[in-house]
Amino acid sequence: MYLRPLDPVTDGPDLHVIFGDDDCCLWLPEPAFPDVAATIAKLKSWNEGFEATSWVVCEVPDGPALGRIALYNAGHDKDIWEAACMITPAARGQNYAARGLAAAIDDLFATTSARRVFADIDPDNHASQKTFEKLGFTREGILRGEWETHIGIRDSVIYGLLRSDPRPDTDGKPELLDRRR
Repeated sequence: MYLRPLDPVTDGPDLHVIFGDDDCCLWLPEPAFPDVAATIAKLKSWNEGFEATSWVVCEVPDGPALGRIALYNAGHDKDIWEAACMITPAARGQNYAARGLAAAIDDLFATTSARRVFADIDPDNHASQKTFEKLGFTREGILRGEWETHIGIRDSVIYGLLRSDPRPDTDGKPELLDRRR
C-alpha cells in the first residue's frame, strides 16, 4: 500500500466513485457531485486551498486511487490540523483508512510543528468514529447543530490527538511517496 500526492485531474475519475455516490457523501456538507468534471473541480479547489496535504491511497505507486487522506490547517492556528479520509466502497474493510491516516499523521508530526490533529465526524458515521478511535484519538465532545448540510442541520463529534498522545502501532503503514511529482 502507498500514499502518493493527490493529482486532481489524474485521480478525479477514480475518486468520483466516492464523491459521485450519494451513500458515500451522506455525511459530507455537500451532496454527491453530478459528474467527474465537478469532482475534479472540487479536488482542485481543495488542493489549492487549505487542504494542500492530500494523499491518494493506492496499491502500487502509480495505481488507481482507492481513497483520499487529507490533513489540513484551516488557518486559525498553524499547529492545529484536521484529518479526513474517504475510501472507495470496493476497497473498504481492508484497513486502508486507518493505515493511511496513521502514516500521514506520523509524517505531519515529523515534518511540522503541529501539536494537535482533530476529526469532525457526524454522530451517525460510526465507521469513521471507529477508525479514529483505532488510531488513538480521544472523543472530546459534541458540537450541537454545527453543520448545515444537504441532509439538514447536523451535530459534530470531535475527536482529538495530541502530538504527545500514545498512538497504537498500525501494522502495514503505507509508504509515503515524494510530495513532489
